[in-house]
Amino acid sequence: RTALFSALLARHAGGHFVLRVEDTDAARSEVVHAQALLEDLAWLGLHWDEGPFYQSRRQDIYAIHFGRLQRAGQLYPCFCTPEALTQSRQQQVAAGQPPRYDGRCARLSPQEASRRLDQGEPAALRFRVPTAATVAFEDLIRGPQRFETASIGDFVIRRTDGTPAFFFSNAVDDAEMGITHVLRGEDHLSNTPRQILLLEALQLAIPRYGHLPLITGADGAPLSKRNGSQSLAQLRAAGYLPLALVNYLARLGHHLDAPGLLSIDALAAGFDLAAIGRAPARFDPVQLGHYQKLAVAALDSDAFLAFVGE
Repeated sequence: RTALFSALLARHAGGHFVLRVEDTDAARSEVVHAQALLEDLAWLGLHWDEGPFYQSRRQDIYAIHFGRLQRAGQLYPCFCTPEALTQSRQQQVAAGQPPRYDGRCARLSPQEASRRLDQGEPAALRFRVPTAATVAFEDLIRGPQRFETASIGDFVIRRTDGTPAFFFSNAVDDAEMGITHVLRGEDHLSNTPRQILLLEALQLAIPRYGHLPLITGADGAPLSKRNGSQSLAQLRAAGYLPLALVNYLARLGHHLDAPGLLSIDALAAGFDLAAIGRAPARFDPVQLGHYQKLAVAALDSDAFLAFVGE
């Protein structure tokens, strides 16, 4: 649905729908998953105007911006192990404090940090978050947002293996690719002030962000395999038509005045960010079935015979 809303927004505004594959985390990124993503989008009719761009192939670009921040003194090496970070978070939660990095490596002297690096000790790179500052922005869906930097804490922008963290690569790519609007799930809302801080430090353009309410199952919990979620491949195998899916998803948490089965161009013409609700959207298989019936009825005779396997 997020990809669909992004594509509809781009078409409505006369912009470009950009496809980026975020595959810098080698442990979680596989070629087969990226290929399945491209096939799913193409099957739905969401044809991208630019891309696909693979973040794993843009390491030289990230290195330039790492260097800029290092020379400005806005980064420092962090030698904390995952176990130490977990223990610190647990202690903060037990004390009723928000879990954030306690800044222990920020207090290392330059000589001590250099000595440990020279000895080959693994280190991530953390961004120094300004103290006693406020990050404010106007969310395209949720309205005014304010975050105090005191609650954020210094965050990792380069992992110990040298690959960029999500905050960093996405922020840099948005600026480098001229991205003006970003739509994503509300679970990413806390990432946004971090990315704004990075872009401000790099003196790069900041896109406008819109955070979509999550989709829930019939039980009100976030949609997952446990409460009936199916992948696009599974829905496709079950016989659902792409036009049925896009018509249902375009109305899932988004009000459209026009009834009935619409083309993607017609859906784009009626798309409006102001018509997106702020409450979670509940997935309803009955409504999906309704649009499936409309999509089947709209097939011509040859397409219908192919659909029923004749």
